[in-house]
Amino acid sequence: MSNLDDPKSNHQHVESTPTEPTAPPVADVENQANSATAPTSGFGFGGAAAIVQRWRREDLIKKAALALRALALIFSLLAFIIMASNKHGDWKNFDRYDEYRYLLAIAILSTLYSLAQALRHVHELSTGRHLIQVQQRTSGLFDFFGDQIMAYLLISATSAAIPLTNNMREGVDNIFTDSSAAAISMGFFAFVSLALSAMISGYKISTQSYI
Repeated sequence: MSNLDDPKSNHQHVESTPTEPTAPPVADVENQANSATAPTSGFGFGGAAAIVQRWRREDLIKKAALALRALALIFSLLAFIIMASNKHGDWKNFDRYDEYRYLLAIAILSTLYSLAQALRHVHELSTGRHLIQVQQRTSGLFDFFGDQIMAYLLISATSAAIPLTNNMREGVDNIFTDSSAAAISMGFFAFVSLALSAMISGYKISTQSYI
C-alpha cells in the first residue's frame, strides 16, 4: 500500500515539519522600554519635590510649636508674678483664698513645663537631635498629652478664680481685684497657647511616618 493510505505515515510527516520562530518587532520593544522608563524619571522629580516640601512644612511646624510654648511660658510667668505679688494687707492678700492659691500653683507648674519644653525644642532645632533619646512617636505623644493636661489645669484654675473676682468687684474695685483679674487673664492666654500647641502636636502625630 502507498503512504497516502497510511494515516500513521501522514501524522509523522506533519509533526516533523519545523516552525520558524518569529522575532518581536523592534519598534514594539523600543516603545515598551520608553513607556517603562518614562514614569520612573517623572516619579523621581516629583518625589524629590514632595520630600523637600515636607521638610519645609515640618520645619515650619517646629518653629510654630516653639513660638507657642514661648508664649505659654511668658503668660504663665506673668500670671505667677502678678498673683504672687498681689498682697495689700488684710483681706486683700491672695493667700487668703483657695482659688487664688490654686491659680498660683498651676501658674508655677505651667511655667516650669513650658520652660522645659521650650529649651528642648530650641536644642532640637539648633542641633537636629533630641535632647532625650526616645522614639519620635513617644516624644510626640508626650508633647500631645502634656500640652493637653497643662491646658486643662490652666482653664480649671482660671475658671475657679473668675467667680470670686467678679463677686469682689461688685462690692469694691481696687488694685487687689485688678491684679487678680490680670493674673486670670494671663492664665487664660497661657491656656490658649498650650491648647494650640496641643493641636499642633496632634497634627504631628497624625502625619508621622514610621517607615
